Amino acid sequence: MTLTKLGKHLTKITMTLLVGSFLMGCSSYPDVNTDPAKNNKVTFQRDALDCAQSYPDSGSGVHVKQRIACMNLKGWH
Repeated sequence: MTLTKLGKHLTKITMTLLVGSFLMGCSSYPDVNTDPAKNNKVTFQRDALDCAQSYPDSGSGVHVKQRIACMNLKGWH
């Protein structure tokens, strides 16, 4: 294998791993509340909006982890 082919192969592998880890990270967003009285769509949307306003979008993606932590504090897992 030449260096050019090896570099392209490693780039494909790296991109596949990055996309896969991104998809796994997105699937872990909390959607069930431990309190049955709060485990409904209206409460979820209100809490998600509150967390989104508290942690606005950032270019680095840190806001996603912050929003998940915020939802966890509100009882969503």
